[in-house]
Amino acid sequence: MDSLSPDALAERLERGERVTLLDTRNRDEIDEWRIDGPTVERVEVPYPKFVAASVAGDPTDLLPDGIPEPVVAVCPRGEASDEVAAMLREGGVDAVNLDGGMYGWARVYRRVELEADTGEATVYQYQRPSSGCLAYLVVAADGALVVDPLRAFADRYAADAAEFGVPLVAAVDTHVHADHVSGLRDIANGTTGYMSEAAVERGAAFGVETLADGDTIRLGDVSVEVVATPGHTTGMVSFRVGDVLLCGDTLFVDGLPRPDLQGGDAAAPEYARELHRTLTERLGRFGDEVVVAPGHYGETAERAGDGSYTAPLGDLRERLWAFDVSEAVFTERILDRMPAQPANFETIIAVNLGQEAADDDAAFELELGPNNCAAAAD
Repeated sequence: MDSLSPDALAERLERGERVTLLDTRNRDEIDEWRIDGPTVERVEVPYPKFVAASVAGDPTDLLPDGIPEPVVAVCPRGEASDEVAAMLREGGVDAVNLDGGMYGWARVYRRVELEADTGEATVYQYQRPSSGCLAYLVVAADGALVVDPLRAFADRYAADAAEFGVPLVAAVDTHVHADHVSGLRDIANGTTGYMSEAAVERGAAFGVETLADGDTIRLGDVSVEVVATPGHTTGMVSFRVGDVLLCGDTLFVDGLPRPDLQGGDAAAPEYARELHRTLTERLGRFGDEVVVAPGHYGETAERAGDGSYTAPLGDLRERLWAFDVSEAVFTERILDRMPAQPANFETIIAVNLGQEAADDDAAFELELGPNNCAAAAD
């Protein structure tokens, strides 16, 4: 085998297999985003070194001794790494190329069925391992609703709904996203699109139905409850389906959202205080058995038994420091834990509000890399 598909790599990582990943990109590219995980052994040797070694020496000497094989070589688009993998095979190393490189990896999109109690509906989680983005499809007898759709996969949701024998009837964003380009407008051309009132008030330049705390979206006999959960943004809302809370960037299974992407550093303390009220008061009405289904996951996140990135709210109350500190301590600590802001986040926000345009290729480029919508993981 000379190559490995990105989906096949994702499957190996999901199964917990150890993978030796040879990253042949330059340091700046690696620092921007990379493939990593608890079972990934990374080797970083830039492509020019392999070219030089192929002329003056043995390219296999660039690899550490005793690394597990096969070695999966990766570059931006799968071209330079294909050459490197061929060099290594000629030297006796079991090496394969990652088809499409990091761009191919960015198109991996996995679907997992949640096993939690969702009443008369079935909920599926979509996982994008290149960025940690999560979306959801709520399937009822009469139709389906997609939550936080990605533009890069806009056609996928209706196709999956059709696979389950129902039409896609509605699409909703939990908030105005800053890390990826939303597919809401694309999907809403043939369905009903929803955003919260506060999200629309940020300057949405396209038509959607608005939602407020306590509203419901009906899918036949299934009622999806709207819950206001501001903090990460003013317009953040969550959706309750049975015992599952689809909460966007309200809370993660491995940490907390950052409060600075809507109002900047000056408004971040105010947003942090609002987030603390959401976690301790607005979510206070939910029992420990409610399953939190977030909008992102990070490198430290662990899968639930069904393969999803979800966790009971009770577990998060015990695990995360945010639920045991005062508003003042919470605000100080979370403001001290914020990483670099997401790449291109201001442009992405403008595109998601319909204030700026981006074709499919430009939109795909804008969102490459990690989402960085979380404060530092716990």
